[in-house]
Amino acid sequence: MKWFKFIKVALQSILKNRMRSLLTMLGVIIGVGSVITLMALGEGSQKDIKAQISSMGTNLLMIHSGAGRSGGVRLGSGSLATITMDDVKALREKSTTLMAVSPNIRVSEQVIAGNANWSTSVEGVSPDYLTIRNYEIASGTFFTERDVKTRAKAAVLGQTVAQELFGDRDPLGARIRVRNVPFKVIGVLAEKGQSSMGNDQDDVIFTPSTTALYRLSDGKTLRVIMASAVSEEKMDAAEKEITQILRAQHKLSASEEDDFNIRSQTEIINMASQMTGALTALLSAIAGVSLLVGGIGIMNIMLVSVTERTREIGIRMAVGARGSDIMAQFLVEAIILSLIGGVFGIVLGLGLAFGLGAILGCSVVTNLAVILTAVAFTAGVGVFFGFYPARKAAGLHPIEALRYE
Repeated sequence: MKWFKFIKVALQSILKNRMRSLLTMLGVIIGVGSVITLMALGEGSQKDIKAQISSMGTNLLMIHSGAGRSGGVRLGSGSLATITMDDVKALREKSTTLMAVSPNIRVSEQVIAGNANWSTSVEGVSPDYLTIRNYEIASGTFFTERDVKTRAKAAVLGQTVAQELFGDRDPLGARIRVRNVPFKVIGVLAEKGQSSMGNDQDDVIFTPSTTALYRLSDGKTLRVIMASAVSEEKMDAAEKEITQILRAQHKLSASEEDDFNIRSQTEIINMASQMTGALTALLSAIAGVSLLVGGIGIMNIMLVSVTERTREIGIRMAVGARGSDIMAQFLVEAIILSLIGGVFGIVLGLGLAFGLGAILGCSVVTNLAVILTAVAFTAGVGVFFGFYPARKAAGLHPIEALRYE
């Protein structure tokens, strides 16, 4: 009953000075609101990035050529053409943890179809590439291993290329020219959208790897091999197996470094998550400064309240209230003030998060643990910053308090 009375008196005091209480809570409201907004948008962004990276393929592994040196300067990954079609063959024949393997020869070319032309990426791949990158055929067919062996001049268009070259017309069976080499359009890919890097995954033409290698490239340069592990649990084992097979294939001794690099989908997701997580934590720390300012505001207004109610404190002590009762009364008032600010902040934060999510077109992830932590933290702010004024009120001498004007 005593604590119920403390809460009732605290609420009466807060309601008696509504505007002052609201201004006091403003720092807490802004601080909690900012943290909730940033956490919801941050987790939503991580979810979007993971989904976009997952759209690149299933259990994806990318094997790049190694880095070379020029004048003592180490060049970037892929600067040496150290992987070949023989490596692709070796991985297919010897690996037990890979579901699909495909070379990837990419060239940027101006493609001509009748009077239309379009600059796009032409990629030489194998039929396994559809499985590795989760592409689907919208119309027509994809090329076969026989087309790869015979270096068939077949092309499968992405939606963007089909639209730019043929508009609303059906491109199946039509001829396109790449470097004056005629290709027959045998299929059109289903729409895939943008990648996690913002690239249009529909702005592409697929052709057999051997056709691209010998007709559009130099006949030997192969900078990337794409592979898909049999399961997510086998990703690490697949990476180790690829390393063993390629090191044996390249006849590297134990003291020599790998002349290739392997990047996994999990690695990319982790890197993206770490980046967005660090940014969210930094912004949340900045928002935490508002909470600190809010707590100082609460302490300030509680000190003013103690001064204003000195005679009231003296009267309560004169009729038997103990110092602990006075302290509890002011501490409860500070906690309630902070908690109300926290609740308003949560409502404000959720409103801002969903509003900004709708405007920016990104996902919003609300986390109950974050909301409960925010509530507990605001209560802690009330206890920490309300303790000094409450102790000061409890330490007043009854006679001096009664004489206070």
